[in-house]
Amino acid sequence: MAKYQQLVDQLRAQIDARIWQPGEKLPSLRQQAEHSGLSLMTVMHAYEVLESQGAIVSKPQSGYYVAPRAAAARPRPPVQAIEKSHQADTNSFVFDVLQATRDPNIVPFGSAFPDPELFPQRQLMRSLVNVSHHLKPTDALNNLPPGNEALRKILAQRYAQQGITLSPDDIVITNGAMEALNLSLQAVTEPGDWVVIEHPSFYGALQAIERLKLNAIAIASDAEAGMDMDELEQALQRWPVKAAWIMTNRHNPLGFTLSRARKQQLVELFARYNVAMIEDDVYSDLYSGHDKPLPAKAFDRDGNVLHCGSFSKNLVAGFRVGWVAAGRHAQRVQRIQMMSTLSTSAPMQLALADFLSTRSYDTHLKKLRQTLAKRKQLARHALRRVLPDDARISDTPGGYFLWVALPDRINTTQLYHLALQEGISIAPGQLFSGSDAFNHCFRFNAAWPWDARAEAAVARLGALIAALA
Repeated sequence: MAKYQQLVDQLRAQIDARIWQPGEKLPSLRQQAEHSGLSLMTVMHAYEVLESQGAIVSKPQSGYYVAPRAAAARPRPPVQAIEKSHQADTNSFVFDVLQATRDPNIVPFGSAFPDPELFPQRQLMRSLVNVSHHLKPTDALNNLPPGNEALRKILAQRYAQQGITLSPDDIVITNGAMEALNLSLQAVTEPGDWVVIEHPSFYGALQAIERLKLNAIAIASDAEAGMDMDELEQALQRWPVKAAWIMTNRHNPLGFTLSRARKQQLVELFARYNVAMIEDDVYSDLYSGHDKPLPAKAFDRDGNVLHCGSFSKNLVAGFRVGWVAAGRHAQRVQRIQMMSTLSTSAPMQLALADFLSTRSYDTHLKKLRQTLAKRKQLARHALRRVLPDDARISDTPGGYFLWVALPDRINTTQLYHLALQEGISIAPGQLFSGSDAFNHCFRFNAAWPWDARAEAAVARLGALIAALA
């Protein structure tokens, strides 16, 4: 366990035991560093995590204080089955929000993608040119589902580096992660089936469920532990659930990464109820620290987890190449793909296989993670300066999203429309739920360059929030 996390757990236990009372001032960063023997940066990181979790609050020029109990936790919404009308409304709104982020004049805090300037475009184009010189007429056939063999072998080797043994034949190359997730869901369900999702949930899950005429059961999740396990088991007992769509690492929008124990618990629970687990793990390489967190797939002993990944968030968005480690479902996923999109672009598969065969990918990822961490910290500090005192920012290490919870009286859909008129995009909470439970929240993309334009946009966003309050 990381040193900062040890301090987070220690202080949380002390607060829960009321050693530190609500409203009481905590030791300063320097005092805590001297007492614990940790570096000042480690202590600062721990305090920031606790603040993002709502356990403590910072006061300018004063220090950190234990948060009032009333503000420490928000009541969880109950288990709910999302109505089709809500799904349709969300689907339409998602289109509008995503379209707005395409305008280069808009500050793209609402975008789902990182800054494309962070990707190694020149090296990727070199790989694309290399393979184009050797393309043969038969390559289109050789790269039909399950996809390019060399690329699948490289992916299997990367799984093996984490101790996960998969055959290249278990892996199907897809047109980005969204196709991997949609094909996986279609492979294990029929129209009318019940599917468990998180609440809040990635809007792509809501769209897929609507398109496939499925029924969604939303289970409350928070930015610390993820899905409420008691509510989840109650749902599995109450409804004939066929599948679950879960994000285990750097959740979108909340940002958390589940612990190894929680991942294993989920896998075992779904196996017990014969529920296929679709693991949305597109941010797996954007971790914090030295060790890449294991996916839930690592604990799968029955071939019950379909693990979906992509290169769109960490290497290149335009290639649209993803994959699913589908195991015993691989054949069915391939058949569905053949009947829909046919296959993933052969040149793009070949180019990625060429690029990944070098050490450039891991070198790029290391630099990318460092840059994203810096930009995320700058964005968080800028937001903290302009947000109301009772606003909360759920910020866990890794990834590039910040989840902001404003006071209940502020509607972020209204904020979204006002900000868009000012040339600023955010992703309002309405996108991530079939209910009104997160209408006071928004997702903030911190992956873009942090410059005077971004600072001015955050300041203006703060002014709009103040006006709404």
